[in-house]
Amino acid sequence: MDSRGGYPHAMELAVRLEAVRHICLSGQWPSTNNQRRFMTTNSNLGKNSRLYLLGAMLLFWCVVICGRLIYLQVFLYGGFVKQAEHQQQREIPLSAKRGVIYDRSGKELAMSVLVDSAFAVPSEVKDLPTAVSLITRITGDDRNVVLADCRNHKTFCWVARKGNDETIQRIKSLNLQGIHFQKEPKRFYPARDLAAQVLGTVGMEDSGQSGIEHAFDDELRGRAGKMFVSVDARRQWFSDVEKQPEAGENLVLTIDKNIQYIAEKELEQAIHDTQAIAGTVIVENPHTGEILALANRPTFNPNLRKQITPAALTNRAVSYVYEPGSTFKLVTISAALEEKLTNPNEVFDCQMGSIVYNGMRIRDSKPHGLLPVWGVLAESSDVGAIKIALRLGEDRFYKYIRAYGFGQQTGIELPGETRGLTKPVSRWSRVSIAAISMGQEIGISPIQLAGLISTFANDGVWVAPRILTGKVEPQGTPKTVAFHPGPSRRVISSYTAAEMRAMMQQVVLEGTGRKAILEGYTAAGKTGTAQKVDPATGAYSKTKYIGSFAGFAPLNNPQIVVAVILDSAVGLHQGGQVSAPVFRRVAQQVLEYLHTPHDLPLAPQHQLLLAQAKMKDKDLEEGTPDHPGEPLETAEVNGDSSVARTPSPANPRTEGKVLQAAIRETQSVPASPATVNDANQPQAPANSGANGDAAPTKLPTSGTVVLDVEQGGIEVPSFIGKTVRGAVEAAEDAGLDLEAVGSGLARQQSPPAGSHVAAGAHVMVQFGR
Repeated sequence: MDSRGGYPHAMELAVRLEAVRHICLSGQWPSTNNQRRFMTTNSNLGKNSRLYLLGAMLLFWCVVICGRLIYLQVFLYGGFVKQAEHQQQREIPLSAKRGVIYDRSGKELAMSVLVDSAFAVPSEVKDLPTAVSLITRITGDDRNVVLADCRNHKTFCWVARKGNDETIQRIKSLNLQGIHFQKEPKRFYPARDLAAQVLGTVGMEDSGQSGIEHAFDDELRGRAGKMFVSVDARRQWFSDVEKQPEAGENLVLTIDKNIQYIAEKELEQAIHDTQAIAGTVIVENPHTGEILALANRPTFNPNLRKQITPAALTNRAVSYVYEPGSTFKLVTISAALEEKLTNPNEVFDCQMGSIVYNGMRIRDSKPHGLLPVWGVLAESSDVGAIKIALRLGEDRFYKYIRAYGFGQQTGIELPGETRGLTKPVSRWSRVSIAAISMGQEIGISPIQLAGLISTFANDGVWVAPRILTGKVEPQGTPKTVAFHPGPSRRVISSYTAAEMRAMMQQVVLEGTGRKAILEGYTAAGKTGTAQKVDPATGAYSKTKYIGSFAGFAPLNNPQIVVAVILDSAVGLHQGGQVSAPVFRRVAQQVLEYLHTPHDLPLAPQHQLLLAQAKMKDKDLEEGTPDHPGEPLETAEVNGDSSVARTPSPANPRTEGKVLQAAIRETQSVPASPATVNDANQPQAPANSGANGDAAPTKLPTSGTVVLDVEQGGIEVPSFIGKTVRGAVEAAEDAGLDLEAVGSGLARQQSPPAGSHVAAGAHVMVQFGR
């Protein structure tokens, strides 16, 4: 210990130890100078050690501080930035200007215009609930929803988006603090409700919700921009546009604005006149598949988004499924002609409008006797159509149903297109072929019907309907857009198509479509009337009908196809009564608009009025009150009919021979059926007048008319040796009414096998052991 009672300083101890070491080595004490120098050296060493220690401590402190700064600035930077942005600023997407939708002539159907939108900076608003209440009273929005949004976002919230001029001016007149305005693109439809279902609608965020706006939303929307709204420490807001929006592509449709107006105007008039609940008119170019007009009722104004109802949004032209009725007889007859199973002049016995097929009685709307094939189509005889279908057979019939595009989508560029309702042959019942031949137990859409008619007008080639011509870059200079037709396929030969055009002309001239006669133009088409299914009962309604007419004009060089469908007309409801006049008005105006040359001389007005006055609505009736098959919905849902299926034979003679009558030319009796010339173009009947109107066959007042009649009716099969059950089934297959006497095996029958009787005739069979 030292003199102060403590331990010697470490330095002093070191000096003493060094002195001892020196004595031991040299044997003498060190000199005063050496001792002094040694002590100085060691003193310096002590000071350096303290400096090193202090430096190490400072270095460690710097490393810790720097490490913390690096951790905060690098690793936690993203989290702090997001937290700051959440507290001080908000990212607002800037909607891009949607592309313009043009008609085929370059007229705008849909475009975007810049309008004011009101937003609030909640931190600037002194009384937020009051301000929101005042604004929502003007806009009609839900106050609670707007207020909740503003409370969740301290820096920015919309209070009135894309309002009209009156709404924005009323909000501005409130002069509320913290309420500001921003320009945004708003979708605008210059023609209001014109082609509304085709164009569709967009939402508040400019996303397509229906129609073309939805189908081509990605192309039309473009790319949205970004705007940041920030609030500083003084609660002052400022905005910064980080990314400018990029406009979307423009679209060009096949629609012609003027033809669309004609179609919608006449459809609206028809809805008013008939009190129908809905309707559709389609105008198509049969050679290219271009849709020139597509009108629907009910409709809506896409500019008034809040007034749109779900029912009005439905594009019935592509989404509505209905039973076509007699228009489907075109498929039945054309298929039989193509398969060389009949010809336009072959005469069928329509049995005074009644036939029994597989135990089901089917009647025409009025009695018909002997009718040629073109007369079956003109008078819309269900009995005649059934006999033709039986000759065709199920498999071949179904092949043509598919070939005409039924049971599959057409591929038109519109959302929500239906395939329709069809069944494969394996699911047909014993009466399906009879029902489908006259347009029952099958569901189609209006666009499919237009495609069927276009096939006949286009020389037997089916062309997929199209409504989009092409796309145009947003900044591109105006240019012509070339239209490329869709897929096509041949369904029937040119010769068969010519035969069908000639027969369809007779429908207009002499049959149920006489109200479709045009002035100065030939026309051809087919009427259709079908009962609707009552949703309450699941059975066919006795008061609700679908009346339709589809046709084309002119006859030899068709320029347009027009399909008209009216749903549930009140009073007169037959297709020839309510839809054919709409076809006439639309086709007449469209042909004149397209400057189509007349192919008939214009008749004096008084003759037209006289001809119209002679038309009786009762003469235009068609359709059967009987329904051999199941209702459309039931037929599609029930895969297996409750009635055992018996395939219909392709050979018509097993179902009953057709009565054929040929009028031999005596004196001046002319031939009446339609013929086809060498150029595959339909010609008017030989007894047509000067204006091309076919006159009915008139017998001479004197002389002899010889009828060469083949034995017809139903050939009675042999029941001998059959059981009671087997005989009943055979009688049902033949369309006969069987009376069984006794039990066991059939021993006798009357009339005998091989004789010919009328359909539904009574046959007695005696059974014994």
